[in-house]
Amino acid sequence: MKIKHLIFILPAIGVIVLSIVLLKSKVCKKAPVAKVSIKKPSIVNSVSKSVTMLPLGNRITNKLMRETYSNIKVILPNITLAKAVQMPALAYYPPRKRYRADSLIHWMSRIAKPGEVLVGITSQDISATAHGHEDFGIMGLGYRPGNACISSAYRLKGHNENFWKVVIHELGHTVGLIHCPIKTCFMRAAEGKNTTGEEKEFCNKCKQHLIKNGWKL
Repeated sequence: MKIKHLIFILPAIGVIVLSIVLLKSKVCKKAPVAKVSIKKPSIVNSVSKSVTMLPLGNRITNKLMRETYSNIKVILPNITLAKAVQMPALAYYPPRKRYRADSLIHWMSRIAKPGEVLVGITSQDISATAHGHEDFGIMGLGYRPGNACISSAYRLKGHNENFWKVVIHELGHTVGLIHCPIKTCFMRAAEGKNTTGEEKEFCNKCKQHLIKNGWKL
């Protein structure tokens, strides 16, 4: 009798154990997975990122290159000045005989090395779709955030002493800064005009953002 009872009991125990295992398995599958927050690294940091100034075209003078480079280097000590290269033909816009800024920064973004930000400088006319116009002449354009931007001295009409402000504005975009409402800030919107004469410095809000990203201000 004891042996028979044991034979009946063992299968029953097996069924109970199997039921418990299956039940636990179902509960684990329905349990929600905890969300993990990952902090994104800064786009431009003077420690982890290098900035290369790339002169484009044959119209930009050595004087303008050197003066612009010297002014930016005070703020970004890790910046380097590359040799001038020709404007890429793929960016040329024949109807207006100028270069598309969006095509230029796309091209620079592709040729930039890992961990490098390319800032193109030129004296030739550049344009983009803006202010309701298919092809609108501009002084600069940059990814926000991103690894490429372009600045042109063409619309300064020879007043190149403020060109570095155009460059620093576009570099600010690559770090994620938007246009600033403060009229004396380097990050103000040009709104189709040359406002560099009114720009004095980065406002406190923009400055704090840049300092967190390694800029020396």
